[in-house]
Amino acid sequence: MGSYLLGNFITMIFVNNVEVGYDRLAVAMPLNGQFCSGSLTAVIGANGAGKSTFLKTLAGLQQAVAGNITFTGGKRPRLAYLPQQAELDRGFPISVFDLVAMGCWPQSGLFGGINRQSATAVDNALHTVGMKEMSHLPVGLLSGGQLQRTLFARLLVQQAPLIMLDEPFTGIDTQTTDLLLKVIAQWHREGKTVIAVLHDISMVARHFPHVLYLSAQQNLWGSTPDVLGHFPHQAHACISTEPFSLTTGVANS
Repeated sequence: MGSYLLGNFITMIFVNNVEVGYDRLAVAMPLNGQFCSGSLTAVIGANGAGKSTFLKTLAGLQQAVAGNITFTGGKRPRLAYLPQQAELDRGFPISVFDLVAMGCWPQSGLFGGINRQSATAVDNALHTVGMKEMSHLPVGLLSGGQLQRTLFARLLVQQAPLIMLDEPFTGIDTQTTDLLLKVIAQWHREGKTVIAVLHDISMVARHFPHVLYLSAQQNLWGSTPDVLGHFPHQAHACISTEPFSLTTGVANS
């Protein structure tokens, strides 16, 4: 991945010798690279490799241990961030419609009501993810897959140029996964920059053109065929618990 002055490959995010972790303790090797505007990147690696920590650092939710992250134009673009479901409070008394409407806050303000145009956008987003008939239900009654569809609908109405997803397919059904992959593909066609933490390598190989692999030993960053080519025996594996065995050197680019 690189930076070009012409064409569609203009860098949005520069990662410069970044180390991520907690309490000034890094959990992965220093990282250098760029996310191009409109790119679709999967972040992979064994548990504890710093995938979610890196995503939170990119989103500005925590500080890097070392190094710096800079953005074209000098400031972080408007972004939509989806945390892991385990971090969400499902007991909060809110309907499906109102949860999705929270994505309109950048336009309406935190305490402003939504106008007819925003309400239509919410309805359209719910229709896209197959949740319009459940718009009146409290989110506490939803299954894991239904909740994730609702959260993707909220991302849709946010219309952010940068979208970050932390393990968006963990614990949800196959039908929902297929539908949400289509939403991600549509974002990619629209030129949005999407970065997703994932575990399923076969999914990465089929749907994500770029990969960032993080580990405590070394990082790999580049096109999906190049990065996954380092792991020929695990090309169709799920890497939620088992670390990779690297056979070649660092391939940051």
